[in-house]
Amino acid sequence: MIVTIEDFKSKNEMYGYLESACAAMIDRRDNVISSLANAAALIKIYMKDVNWAGFYLFQEEMLTLGPFQGGPAVTRIKLGKGVCGLSAERMKTVRVDDVTVFDSYIACDNLTLSEIVVPLVKKERLIAVLDIDSPLPSRFDSEDEKGLEKIANTLVHLIYM
Repeated sequence: MIVTIEDFKSKNEMYGYLESACAAMIDRRDNVISSLANAAALIKIYMKDVNWAGFYLFQEEMLTLGPFQGGPAVTRIKLGKGVCGLSAERMKTVRVDDVTVFDSYIACDNLTLSEIVVPLVKKERLIAVLDIDSPLPSRFDSEDEKGLEKIANTLVHLIYM
């Protein structure tokens, strides 16, 4: 059976599906990039009102563009800069309801109005961040935060054993 966005009765149901779909697509024989690419694709397909979903990998004290779905993006971000850099620096999820008033916002797509970034952390060490943008203001709420944090934890557990 093919599942569509319309099949979900709630965000909680959608996040449960996304978490299990991401886990089902991860094969430990695949490399990290392949697994994260599939996760980004699933998120972009199944989350409503999202125009960009992807990962920035933490390498050499910077965030480096990883697998994503959406338009072209900045390839390197310093810690503390933009929403991704702030999330990485704090190792905490950051939600921004209106990116136009976020001081160090790094614009890639002028249609983006809100953003959520979730760090992938293992043993208190930053591995990557999951970045999701929306063309709607205040698109992300606490339910999105909880659902995406569960997905991030599942990815860390399955990919970075």
